[in-house]
Amino acid sequence: MHPLEERIGHKFRNPLLLAEALTHPSLGHETQQRHFDNQRLEFLGDAILQVVITEYLFGHFKDQPEGQLTKLRSRLVSRDALMSHAVNIELGQFLLMGRGEEASGGRARTSTLADAFEALIGAVYLDGGLEDTRKFILTQAKADLALLAEEPVDINPKGNLQELLQSISPKSPVYEVLSQTGPEHDKRFVVQAVWEGIVLGKGRGRSKKQAETAAAEEAMELKRWKKLKRPGKKKKVSP
Repeated sequence: MHPLEERIGHKFRNPLLLAEALTHPSLGHETQQRHFDNQRLEFLGDAILQVVITEYLFGHFKDQPEGQLTKLRSRLVSRDALMSHAVNIELGQFLLMGRGEEASGGRARTSTLADAFEALIGAVYLDGGLEDTRKFILTQAKADLALLAEEPVDINPKGNLQELLQSISPKSPVYEVLSQTGPEHDKRFVVQAVWEGIVLGKGRGRSKKQAETAAAEEAMELKRWKKLKRPGKKKKVSP
């Protein structure tokens, strides 16, 4: 059994489908040979993912209107969400790709991992059908679904912070990367939110976006901008 099959709980009847899902387009480009890649499976997997997540939300959030369901789905099928699932099963180490792509950090690239995860969904669907695929998707998204049940309202810490600060000053907060550690397939970022020379908050995450969101959340909690002394207007002296 392929190590990845053990991680996802699916034994492929047709191993070629798994091989196709794991083949990055760069391999064929570099060897200049006709070679299958995972782009077609990615196309299929994206559609299946949308159906499964839509069906789940429709059945579990019966009091939510169409607009809110769309926002919830966007959170679950975002590039960052798919990349996180790919990292959890260490999908990057199993990808077949060109040397140039690998040398440039392709195994840890968000788009590469997200696309490969969608391709894997497509492969599971063709090999085992919709029920097996639904089980695979919902198992991988279990933690996100649990969080969604606790906080179904769309939360946007970065947007909320920027809107609040721009009501005080036209300047927007800046997010600075303090550190980037860990192996390529499991990076950890530390980011700080800075505004008007003040460090408003720091955050950690598996991607820059996650770390920025965490920094914005801490900033909203600490409210350090209130300590900023802004110059008052000078009173006019009567002659």
